[in-house]
Amino acid sequence: MSAAAGHTPTNCSDRLTLALGVTCLSCATSCSRPESVASVETRSVNAAVTSPRAAPLASASEAAKRGDRAAFEERRTEREHMVRATIASAGVRDPRVLEVMRRVPRHRFVPDAVRSEAYADHPLPIGWGQTISQPFIVAFMTEAVAPTPSDRCLEIGTGSGYQAAVLAELCKKTYSIEYVPELARFARENLTALGYAVELRTGDGFHGWPEAAPFDVIVVTAAPEEVPEPLLDQLALGGRLVIPVGEQRGSQKLALIRRKAAGNGALALERRELADVRFVPFLGGEDRR
Repeated sequence: MSAAAGHTPTNCSDRLTLALGVTCLSCATSCSRPESVASVETRSVNAAVTSPRAAPLASASEAAKRGDRAAFEERRTEREHMVRATIASAGVRDPRVLEVMRRVPRHRFVPDAVRSEAYADHPLPIGWGQTISQPFIVAFMTEAVAPTPSDRCLEIGTGSGYQAAVLAELCKKTYSIEYVPELARFARENLTALGYAVELRTGDGFHGWPEAAPFDVIVVTAAPEEVPEPLLDQLALGGRLVIPVGEQRGSQKLALIRRKAAGNGALALERRELADVRFVPFLGGEDRR
């Protein structure tokens, strides 16, 4: 899961129940204490997520041209199987998202010790008490915000850089903020090696990136109890924000917020709940004045 939040595997209850059933979003091992999470039927999820108008991807990504081309060919068959068996079959339909999930080499965003498991549909440890999200949840959240080639995107919680790489393939410009300095360095190394031009910052994601705003897409990978107002302020007209929201010991909702007009009132922001979820806590926001 996101490095914007900590996680204790022994207390794991981070789950999303969709077409795949109950799945741990942030624990690197099997969870021994099941939690009750309301299921969401695939047709309900599909109705809640609007895919963008189809825009073709280049035959070879810009990242592949700039970085380690061989990495994009490694383990391609495993990625094809991952997309077919655990992403498309679970309801993700956007062809651009599916193609990027086939392309981005997830094994290059995890430590050597767990690379053999890179294309299994579960989280993996990436160090410093953090994990990389399961491939399905990355694809599901990406489809929800419907990124287009002209969009400017912001991610809160870089982790190892995998979600940022996915967004960089789909958006014109991608920014990402990581709370843990060591993990930010790890992400930078991974993204640079593969040729991804992502603007990275180490710091508190609660405040967003005001000098680079507004953003057409914002993806948050850890759960605050309330949506940070600075992120709403930085959402462009027509922009989409996907974020898990709720108490850490209670229920959480994966929310999709779309800006329809200026301001942060009910008429300006359209909010839709996509699924019941349990995410790791959002770190940061110590100074919210």
